[in-house]
Amino acid sequence: MADLSLYRNIGIFAHVDAGKTTTTERILKLTGKIHKIGEVHDGAATTDFMVQEQERGITIQSAATTCYWKGHRFNIIDTPGHVDFTIEVYRSLKVLDGGVGVFCGSGGVEPQSETNWRYANDSKVARVILVNKLDRIGADFYRVVKQIEDVLAAKPLVMVLPIGIEGAFCGVVDLLTRKAWVWDDSGDPTKYNIQDPPEDMADLIEEWRAKLIELAVEHDDDAMEAYLMEGAEPDLDTLKRCIRTGTIKLAFFPTFCGSAFKNKGIQLVLDGVVDYLPNPMEVPPQPEVDLEGNETGSFAIVDADRPLRALAFKIMDDRFGALTFTRIYSGRLEKGTNILNTYTGKTERVGRIVEMHANSREEVESAQAGDIVALVGLKGTQTGHTLCDPKDPATLEPMVFPDPVISIAIAPKDKAGQEKMGIALSKMVQEDPSFRVETDEESGETIMKGMGELHLDIKVDILRRTHGIEVIVGKPQVAYRETITKRVEDSYTHKKQTGGSGQYAKIDYIVEPGEQGSGYVFESAVTGGNVPREFWPAVDKGFKTSMVQGTMAGFPLLDVKVTLTDGAFHAVDSSAIAFEIAAKAAYRQTVPKAAPQLMEPIMKVDVFTPEDHVGDVIGDLNRRRGMIKSQEPGVTGVRIKADAPLSEMFGYIGHLRTMTSGRGQFSMEFSHYTACPKNVAEAVIKEVQERKKG
Repeated sequence: MADLSLYRNIGIFAHVDAGKTTTTERILKLTGKIHKIGEVHDGAATTDFMVQEQERGITIQSAATTCYWKGHRFNIIDTPGHVDFTIEVYRSLKVLDGGVGVFCGSGGVEPQSETNWRYANDSKVARVILVNKLDRIGADFYRVVKQIEDVLAAKPLVMVLPIGIEGAFCGVVDLLTRKAWVWDDSGDPTKYNIQDPPEDMADLIEEWRAKLIELAVEHDDDAMEAYLMEGAEPDLDTLKRCIRTGTIKLAFFPTFCGSAFKNKGIQLVLDGVVDYLPNPMEVPPQPEVDLEGNETGSFAIVDADRPLRALAFKIMDDRFGALTFTRIYSGRLEKGTNILNTYTGKTERVGRIVEMHANSREEVESAQAGDIVALVGLKGTQTGHTLCDPKDPATLEPMVFPDPVISIAIAPKDKAGQEKMGIALSKMVQEDPSFRVETDEESGETIMKGMGELHLDIKVDILRRTHGIEVIVGKPQVAYRETITKRVEDSYTHKKQTGGSGQYAKIDYIVEPGEQGSGYVFESAVTGGNVPREFWPAVDKGFKTSMVQGTMAGFPLLDVKVTLTDGAFHAVDSSAIAFEIAAKAAYRQTVPKAAPQLMEPIMKVDVFTPEDHVGDVIGDLNRRRGMIKSQEPGVTGVRIKADAPLSEMFGYIGHLRTMTSGRGQFSMEFSHYTACPKNVAEAVIKEVQERKKG
């Protein structure tokens, strides 16, 4: 039996280029997992093992690894920072107990850090913070701490102060012990001295230490009383216990600083993970749900002696077959056993259980509550499925994934590639729930849908390199939607009389615009049995299945409410099918009368630009029909927040770099749908009609 109090399941998440992967490398070096440190910019980092990751110097998929520090077992997941791969962060946070949020010492709280922080808040994950890259020009620890308070509305609990800044950064002062940790310039993370802090920092240390104690003692009544009444400082153990309680309650976030690249300050972060982040038993247990997704009131409590409950959170295909990354919440799992997938209702056999270290693995005989392992040999399991004991089934709360906003058509260069491409795409869809593939029924084209240009770019690259399929890529297409703007009362009668029994259904109904974001809503206000209750679901189904194709340009219909008010039926000739056909025809008859309107996806755009190019960037965003929301001056430039239509943002990064001499950066994520201007809508409808003809 492993001691679960010595487990820490943590993720490392941050904005692009804040130094997550580099931090992971240093942790692996310090914990003795690797002997030579690999650098991201050389394409040699342990957790960035995809060719695409090594070339671009970014993390694309989350990688899991296990290591040990001071007798504690860490299961670490290094997640991507790029907005197109947010899904990886989201699904990793879902199965973690704690996190390390990394912020760049000069960039501060950047757009993607906000999104990831919001996800972590939603998942109620306790975190410690590392302000990284303090050796960089423009780095300022205190400014980043202020930004964490202002932008993220979070309470950072400062645990260490930096000694020196930028090029002179050499170590940190631990506020709990008032001792300085100073590293030499050899680049070896284990070469440091613990000594007295510089004298000129004495006042600063006392000021921040008092703040730390005030925040911490709020979580222990006795310590608080002693501190406020008698001015008695709590001893070190009491203080650590208070900080741990507050961190697990998400009251504050212990904040450390350092430079992962220069190997300074990482040990204190590891100690912070051990001292303050929760073990699997200290986290609220996962709620169990029924097949409709409603909570049943029971929970998967972390205990190896209870029935098995596990969540598959990632599928990865490699040369040995499909690996299913799984977090075990309760019970234990042994290789060779059969487990039930409650989503498919089928049992699966666990061939092998492996502990992952990025892309190498170690086989284990069994795993238990609290573990994160990869299972080999599962056939029908996908991301978000629950695996459990066949004798005692239960479902855990599933994951919800965002809808894709951009699509491209792809075709193999030759006939031989068609079948290969189908197999490769189905593997890629299993690995990434935010990536979808569909076949356009009218044109027969294969359509790939994803979260952004980079997302689809990487997918095409994987097809070419990993699967050896050359493809022709079409122009990016925007996922438009349609809606209606007028309330219409209407009636439709479906009559068919041919030999044998006929078909008859009459419906009176109202079609009206729904609340924004409400989707499709159906209700029946029929009284007196003119349309018998058993036919209501058929009318609902008829309208619902029609909603996937609007009447203007064939895009799905959003936010529509249908009310069935009256109708008529025939004792012999009426059937569910007749009412379903009536509803489908009614849809085609009425929606064009309800002033339909084309809707386009609006993106939340966050642009960073040097000060002297602000005017050009704002002018360009206005030309792209962007709405400027705010401008925030920073030390090295200005952040502009805006809402802009996705259709105008293709290839934006190229324009931005040209305007800002290569110094501008931006990120965007889907925000909402809004009505298209008339001229844009006409152009889109014309293009759709031409595509159908062509």
